[in-house]
Amino acid sequence: VQLQAFGGGLVQPGGSLRLSCTASESITSMNVMGWYRQAPGKAREWVANVISGGSIAYADSVKGRFTISGDNAKNTMTLQMNNLKPEDTAVYYCNVVRWTPRLSSWGQGTQVTVSS
Repeated sequence: VQLQAFGGGLVQPGGSLRLSCTASESITSMNVMGWYRQAPGKAREWVANVISGGSIAYADSVKGRFTISGDNAKNTMTLQMNNLKPEDTAVYYCNVVRWTPRLSSWGQGTQVTVSS
């Protein structure tokens, strides 16, 4: 499955952005849908995910500010980011995982820059 992420940009601290990730085929069979990010000079880190069955989890650094959601009918997942901070600056990647048969796909990344 091919993923395309978009919605990044430049925003001031305290602002909001909404990232979207569209899949080339149905995501209903996916077990995990998630977002990761990679800041310059740092390793890629997990941000949030939704596990089949509805369980949602967030990294402590974004909890209370970011909201992940999915729309199976549109083969899309989103990441609503509010109260953005300079430390949120990174390239954001979407990811889907299916456990059986095993599959893991990544989007191409979208840049988010939080700066005044």
